[in-house]
Amino acid sequence: MTDEIRDQLPDDLNAVDHIGAYDFPDNSRRRIPGVIYSVLALVCVIVWFVADNQDSALINKGILFAAVLLAVMSIISITSGWRMSINESEALVEATKSVGFAVGHASAQQVWRGIRSRPTWRIFCYSVEEPPLRRGLVLVDAVNGTVIECLIEDNPEVQEPTSTDVRD
Repeated sequence: MTDEIRDQLPDDLNAVDHIGAYDFPDNSRRRIPGVIYSVLALVCVIVWFVADNQDSALINKGILFAAVLLAVMSIISITSGWRMSINESEALVEATKSVGFAVGHASAQQVWRGIRSRPTWRIFCYSVEEPPLRRGLVLVDAVNGTVIECLIEDNPEVQEPTSTDVRD
């Protein structure tokens, strides 16, 4: 069947089919559903308060419970809606400064840390030699650009030359 309904990423999140520079969506978009949740919580409280005096069979304490859940989700969504001021290119520059070696191949991934889901860039980079002799993992805060953690090690995938590897 060609008319099958399939899941797909929204256009602004689909980096594979995008040609050119890609801007990662900002986390501050989380505030929009947070505001919607708070409005719905307020509506639930108003409906419960108005219908409480009328002994309604449809409006009961479940509406009040829903208002509390919506209010909690609103707080979580609004407080985790950090505005990112550092994009992946700037995070790669900070990572290159932190590792202390010339970087060849590198990749950036956005992750979240902490209970308020603070956006963080996870940068994995290799040294410029072929094959790379060193590698590093750097965590860069996407809100203020500070380096949170920097781990550097020799590349375990590179073998030290042995007597059988040396050829004349």
